[in-house]
Amino acid sequence: MNATPEKLAAAKKAVTKKATAAAEQGPAKKTATGKTAPAKKTATGKTAPAKKTATGKTAPAKKAPAKKAPAKKATAKTAAKTAAGKTATKKAPARKPESRVAMVRRARRINRELAELYPYAHPELDFTNPFELLVATVLSAQTTDLRVNQTTPRLFAVCPTPEDMAAMPPEKLEELIRPTGFFRAKTKSLIGLSAALRDRFGGEVPGRLEDLVTLPGVGRKTANVVLGNAFGVPGITVDTHFGRLARRFGWTTAEDAEKVEADVAEIFPKSEWTMLSHRVVFHGRRVCHSRKPACGACAIAPLCPAYGEGETDPEKARKLLKYELGGQPGQRLKPPADYPGRPAPPMAPPVAAS
Repeated sequence: MNATPEKLAAAKKAVTKKATAAAEQGPAKKTATGKTAPAKKTATGKTAPAKKTATGKTAPAKKAPAKKAPAKKATAKTAAKTAAGKTATKKAPARKPESRVAMVRRARRINRELAELYPYAHPELDFTNPFELLVATVLSAQTTDLRVNQTTPRLFAVCPTPEDMAAMPPEKLEELIRPTGFFRAKTKSLIGLSAALRDRFGGEVPGRLEDLVTLPGVGRKTANVVLGNAFGVPGITVDTHFGRLARRFGWTTAEDAEKVEADVAEIFPKSEWTMLSHRVVFHGRRVCHSRKPACGACAIAPLCPAYGEGETDPEKARKLLKYELGGQPGQRLKPPADYPGRPAPPMAPPVAAS
């Protein structure tokens, strides 16, 4: 039977291995029978001195085997360190320090780019007056604007004014807002702020930050949303999206919302604060997601220090886009006229038990 190339290669390898082993054993010496015996190793690893045989001839000296294993180990260890060092360098290249002036210029350019990308940016809560916006913003905590927009039509049909909501039985209000989650705590806040509006502000939502933050369940974020979108008073709305992108863009390193607001306020003129908030939040919801940003489909990637944290392949990144950029409905049931996407669907009616 003819040998296959694989068998020939295996045989050749075996022969080579044997030849190498034989070469490493060193020269041999003759025994009393006249046969050749392999050289012996000494305890210290040094070459043993030559000995005379019975015939008076000198036997060849024994050679110490070379210690190759440690050398190989050291080489492998060094190679691993080198490879790791190269990988680390490749993944995290050193960045040149950015001056304050350069950062501000880059930040303002990002704002201009976002304005071109989202000329239709707007608050994504449905409302027709300051009270509806205030209530919707309180309800938006720990849930989506879409869920709030699907919930508020029934709520405002039952209690359209602060007086109506303040007089609402808590159990009934809880049932109306249950889809937004944390409905017991939110019910307490809504009844409390409605009563405060009725008793202290004549049933009207105040247009000052210092007054708004005294209402139950209303903090700076909620107050800035109401002031900027119901009263035209500039404000920076720091929600989870805004805070995340402000850090990724290098505008701040702070985690605290008020510190983020203060840092960003120093970068942009006051006239830009409200629309800046909408644009950044729009981008965070559609492109620069928390877990997997669509870096490869981001229009401001060249200006972003965090580029590469997400998917950089353009085709894969495009599949991560959401809402109108991804061909899906928006969050508002009644979006502005210039919104290029589809309105969100109303909440599906509950399935009746059979």
